[in-house]
Amino acid sequence: MTTKINTKYRTEETEIMDDFSLQGEELRDALDKIASINQLLGGNQLTLQGVKKLIPTQDEITIVDVGCGNGDMLRTLADFGLKNNYKFNLIGIDANDFTINYAAKLSETYSNITYKCEDIFSESFMQLQYDIILCTLTLHHFKNDQINYLLQLFYKRARIGIVINDLHRSIIAYRAFQLICFLFRLNRMSREDGLISILRGFKKQELIDFSKKNQFKNYTIHWKWAFRYQWVIKKI
Repeated sequence: MTTKINTKYRTEETEIMDDFSLQGEELRDALDKIASINQLLGGNQLTLQGVKKLIPTQDEITIVDVGCGNGDMLRTLADFGLKNNYKFNLIGIDANDFTINYAAKLSETYSNITYKCEDIFSESFMQLQYDIILCTLTLHHFKNDQINYLLQLFYKRARIGIVINDLHRSIIAYRAFQLICFLFRLNRMSREDGLISILRGFKKQELIDFSKKNQFKNYTIHWKWAFRYQWVIKKI
């Protein structure tokens, strides 16, 4: 019997990966599988397209990626910057020390990527300056009041803008991910967290409401394959 799934409201159920003390092979495997699926389904390109919309000049640009995982998005950006003669200073932020150390190891050949183990609600993160901030599959981890706080902070500290790439909450997306779990033989953490992530995702109107509440004047929200929203907020 198929379990009935309700996607009317965002779930408040937590994910295994929300425990910042996690470490070990299961977490490493989950990080790599998330990155692989993101590549396969075009998630990295979705964020990269958003960055392209914001890059104003060939000047050096500092880009921060919050919830950077294994650093896959930052390495994609570094490769793009090198190919197109952009000077990128790339910073990955994650609250899990094991994750940050693993990302740094995978990025050893990239001199313009640095990583910080930091809670984005900390005082030190509040002082960080950047041109563009990325939030790829990270915003859904937070409750609505936290999201409003973070959006205000990101907007205040970013010189150019914000690129958010996150999940569309829908039954079809939920069922499609169940198939992906089977095809990719995802481990328990990846399976359970992935399904909860979709139920913590967003409807387009919710993103519009966040934009209105935070008085963003210049933004775009586009639905993209596979069940993602690309939300680009410009300041200049």
